[in-house]
Amino acid sequence: MKYTAILYEAEEGGFWATCAEVPEANGQGETAEEAIEDLKAAIELALQYKRERGQRLEPARLIGIEVA
Repeated sequence: MKYTAILYEAEEGGFWATCAEVPEANGQGETAEEAIEDLKAAIELALQYKRERGQRLEPARLIGIEVA
């Protein structure tokens, strides 16, 4: 599935990212790439948590990053 990553540059340096389809997930890093990788891991954890609890997984509506 593909998800939308929204990348922000932090005032103090580094980056942080959120996901439009999985608002529980966010990531951060010194570089944009690190923030995206951290976000991917957070998305995977959030989706795993939802699956384990039998919660409905909403389909991705927007195209962005791909998560395994």
